[in-house]
Amino acid sequence: MEVVNKKWPIEKLFAERAEILKKWETGKEVQDINKGIEYQKTIPKAKNFAAKLKEAKENGVTLVQPRAGVALVNEHIALLQYLQDEGGADLLPSTIDSYTRQNRYMEAQKGIEESVSSGRSLLNGFPAVNHGLENCRKVVESLKSPVQVRHGTPDARLLAEITLAAGFTDYEGGGISYNIPYAKDVSLEKTIYYWQYVDRLVGYYQENGVEINREPFGPLTGTLVPPSISHAVAILEAILAAEQGVMNMTLGYGQCGNLTQDVAAIQTLEELADEYLKDNGYEGRQLTTVFHQWMGGFPQDEAKAFGVISWGASAAALAKATKVIVKTPHEAMGIPTKEANAQGLRTTKQLINMLKDQSLPESKKLQLEKEMIKKETRAILDATLKLGEGDWAKGAIRAFESGIIDIPFAPSRYNAGRILPARDNEGAIRLLDSGDLPFTKEIEEFHKEKIEIRGKAEDREPSFQMVIDDIYAIGKGFLVGRPS
Repeated sequence: MEVVNKKWPIEKLFAERAEILKKWETGKEVQDINKGIEYQKTIPKAKNFAAKLKEAKENGVTLVQPRAGVALVNEHIALLQYLQDEGGADLLPSTIDSYTRQNRYMEAQKGIEESVSSGRSLLNGFPAVNHGLENCRKVVESLKSPVQVRHGTPDARLLAEITLAAGFTDYEGGGISYNIPYAKDVSLEKTIYYWQYVDRLVGYYQENGVEINREPFGPLTGTLVPPSISHAVAILEAILAAEQGVMNMTLGYGQCGNLTQDVAAIQTLEELADEYLKDNGYEGRQLTTVFHQWMGGFPQDEAKAFGVISWGASAAALAKATKVIVKTPHEAMGIPTKEANAQGLRTTKQLINMLKDQSLPESKKLQLEKEMIKKETRAILDATLKLGEGDWAKGAIRAFESGIIDIPFAPSRYNAGRILPARDNEGAIRLLDSGDLPFTKEIEEFHKEKIEIRGKAEDREPSFQMVIDDIYAIGKGFLVGRPS
């Protein structure tokens, strides 16, 4: 399978669509794509993700959004209504269950049936494909806020067909970000191709007057991911989406924990994405940003967990992200109660409101951080395009093969896994080993020096033990994993 970054003819989408809709019985409910388009046009502007994000960006407001999803329709609606009304969520999710993420619809159906008989959700999300068109529309119609599909699906084609026809106005994921951090044996050729389908579908809705927002998954593995790595993947997925006709994109970043680095990352993400989209001929795209609160291990103590949530809220507000994805005080224990989820939202909203009129002052430290993130990201992206001989899809595949893009701690065998990140003495994420990333000597020396300063402060040689210590640090109440 050779994948190239070229817009699909609509005939190709429709030919593939005929086969995709046969994957589960609910596919036949969305055979007439025009009915889905007409239904989307009935969605009021106040419930359209792209419109609400545009308004927030223009007004300098950071919106709050939870993660949430359960097995049964009425219970899922009740959960989202609670988060909307009691948590104050500005934007709502439908987090999809793990069986649906793997296209295992038979097991998802069994999970629905067992949830009915047991009286509680036995799935870790909402099985939208199995529930089908009308039930998904019932979810959308029961809420006052825009709803997004959040999942983690390498092959999300049927899920996209059903949820877009049902009135969801935002779709998360991408051929890289929903493969390499999530799957072990799925090739990038396959997932980039699958997601070209999704993006062409979104593009077709757009061509027919329907604004759908797309959001690549920014945090990747969520474990000590340097900003330049997540930026490179986000911008690659934005370019691939734009080629298929996507006009509205929210690019994401997962909190690292050092305030200066986090603010620099969000500010450079939009700047770099705008630069690369325009340089590649993709004009007129609406770009917004999403900041994900800390994605790594959490303290079990709820009071400490609120401290982590508050720090993430503060960073999102000071960085002026368009929205923030909120964690809960039950993060260390598993799926949260609706009450805990709402508490995380209210905590975040309090911080957002208190800091909305403030910003992190420009400083030499912030300027340097932004400069280094931009140099690193450009180095990765420019090398990727060169490898692809001018084609971004080919370049992405070859970049992972060669280690020019390398996501730390990813399970995929298509990822090199040669880089080793660790925190510097102030908690910013640096590289102990940059593997085969295409960095200049200047960039290499910058990382080496930052890590050496920490080593001297801790009176130990920089080593893999630092990496291990940093992975567990926040769960133990710290940012930097210092020796005992």
